[in-house]
Amino acid sequence: MSTFGIGGSTIEAELNAIRPKSHYVKPIQKQEFQERINKACVLMKKSNLQAMYLHAGTNLYYFTGMLWKSSERMVGALLLQNGTLKYIAPEFEKGTILDFMLIEGDVHCWEEHESPYKLFTKILIENDIKDGEISIDEATPFFITDGIAISQDNYKLINAKPITAGCRGIKSFAEIAIMQAAMDISLEVQKAAARILRVGISPKEVTNFIHKAHVKYGIPTGSYFCIVLFGVDSSFPHGVKAPKDLEENEMVLIDTGCVLHGYISDITRSYVFGVANDLQRSIWNIEKETQQAAFKAAKLGNTCAAIDMASRKVLESHNLGPDYKLPGLPHRTGHGIGLDIHEWPYIVRNDQTILKQGMTFSNEPMICVPNEFGVRHEDHIYMTDEGPKWFTEPMQSIENPFGYSI
Repeated sequence: MSTFGIGGSTIEAELNAIRPKSHYVKPIQKQEFQERINKACVLMKKSNLQAMYLHAGTNLYYFTGMLWKSSERMVGALLLQNGTLKYIAPEFEKGTILDFMLIEGDVHCWEEHESPYKLFTKILIENDIKDGEISIDEATPFFITDGIAISQDNYKLINAKPITAGCRGIKSFAEIAIMQAAMDISLEVQKAAARILRVGISPKEVTNFIHKAHVKYGIPTGSYFCIVLFGVDSSFPHGVKAPKDLEENEMVLIDTGCVLHGYISDITRSYVFGVANDLQRSIWNIEKETQQAAFKAAKLGNTCAAIDMASRKVLESHNLGPDYKLPGLPHRTGHGIGLDIHEWPYIVRNDQTILKQGMTFSNEPMICVPNEFGVRHEDHIYMTDEGPKWFTEPMQSIENPFGYSI
């Protein structure tokens, strides 16, 4: 029996059927950015940290609401323990910084021939922070951290991850609502992409469709990323150099997502175009069992490592693996998600992070069968006071992967 809901439509028909949905959810409001700063200051005080540097990128945005991409110039902000923000930027960017600013703070500038690292120290001294430990955003490029380190000997630079992850790792209701909307959109795009498949279609055609479909749903930037793999190519988790076109009765793997109000969706669907053979059916069903075992292990108070171990236990019971050996699961079971597609916590054996309400992460214990195919069911979980909840329901069956009413 051919897979239900796969193929039978056209690119034009599917795009014409889409109506925008992204406007149904609001972006993060100013008050919440201020609450994040307040929480960071509480954590800084507990650790006796006087200041934390936030570099351009997702950490700067998370705490200040300022969208600024990292570049070869130092742009960021010092958050002092009392909640004061001190922005650092090139002089010629000052007007733009003021325009982008949501949470108010002084803007300290440096001219092109001057050292922003000495300016960094000057700001601290002017605020009566003359020595001690200063937290540095863990995503700060090395050249900036190194520049600060060699320009002074007053301060010891330490990793800000306990503060940044301590805040970002626990999502608010508003964050989860945005992520839910983004996941819902990408799931609908996945369904539409499945319907346009035909023998001979290229991964590029599918990728282009997925991008346009995200745009039509109201995501101006389209797809944040897209991986489309057919047949043996699907046995390589993140793809191959020259992906092949689709043939009858092949495994299809599509991994894609989008960005809505800064937050990212990420969903993988695997199914057979045509009729599944015994091996495809067996591995697909084991993958579903493995994903469900990982979900059941996602209990409040459990560790991230426990989830990874639960998924591998199922695989080993089917004589797959062990560990990262193939056929089996060659990578971690999942990753945190939010403003970054991969962030804390990580669902891997060495991550002893305790699961708490508000954590969000993927559940994707992929099975790779060398020289044959790969199957990855990827859905995301958010932790509630009652335990794990799915952002998107897992695939139903190999005959009807998207769970359509028949």
